[in-house]
Amino acid sequence: AAAALCPCWAVLARRGGPLRALCGSVRGLAAGTQTHFGFQTVTEEERRKKINQVFESVAKKYDVMNDSMTLGIHRVWKDILVHKMNPSPGTLLLDVAGGTGDIAFRFMNYVRSARERQLQKKLRHHQNLSWQEISESYQEEQFKPLGDSQVVVCDINKEMLKVGKQKAQCLGYSEGLSWVLGNAEELPFDDDKFDVYTIAFGIRNVTRIDLALQEAYRVLKPGGRFLCLEFSHVSNPIISRLYDLYSFQVIPVLGEVIAGDWKSYQYLVESIRRFPPQEELKAMIEDAGFFKVDYQNLNLGIVAIHSGFKL
Repeated sequence: AAAALCPCWAVLARRGGPLRALCGSVRGLAAGTQTHFGFQTVTEEERRKKINQVFESVAKKYDVMNDSMTLGIHRVWKDILVHKMNPSPGTLLLDVAGGTGDIAFRFMNYVRSARERQLQKKLRHHQNLSWQEISESYQEEQFKPLGDSQVVVCDINKEMLKVGKQKAQCLGYSEGLSWVLGNAEELPFDDDKFDVYTIAFGIRNVTRIDLALQEAYRVLKPGGRFLCLEFSHVSNPIISRLYDLYSFQVIPVLGEVIAGDWKSYQYLVESIRRFPPQEELKAMIEDAGFFKVDYQNLNLGIVAIHSGFKL
């Protein structure tokens, strides 16, 4: 009946129903809606502009600052995320807000290792293979080290993507890797496309987290997995006090000394404090439609990995 009243309704329903259509309409009106930028109250449109300015400012020093702020521990957190993902050859990954390529490169290394293990296992179980067959197997491995795996890095900031592309070129990553300029709240991809969606230290900077989660659900295949690595909330009051002291007194100073940018790192610290705690984010992920949602605290909850499945 609805389709008869409005021919476009049927199209909207196929693209996710009235809810997504309503969200799209609201997005256009939300520019004047108030939200926060760190501890400041701003409109959503102002927040988007300010966050874009932050990452344009810090892009070139982003990796150095990550190492300085976390004493290099962010590398371990990202390793844990990829091991939790446990991708197999053939996995299609979408890494959102992944401009500098950290998750993408780890994913590619992990899949290459899995491919090598598969090849070694194959050769061990076929002792009667000829030299020519063994040689052909190794040539195939060299030609397609990732199998059919691919990773798409999507980021809203051109400067961050530029840094990621430069890193990929220097480190020799090219096959199975692509870079896309896009907004987490309105991804430029078809429905049911990816096996895994990751977002590492990015969802905190999304203006409408609910829309980003809906988009994550939309682009994942049935059975696909959502993984989010993000700064979170420390429950231990003593550790929390020390963490606050370090965050507000040390990190902005590091930002000024290393990147010449106090304000951007002051915002990043404030944004962590405004981010939803673990249980609240878990509920938001469930509201987006994901099942088997859980989270793993790392370093007493300084960061957490949230996981969910599209079933």
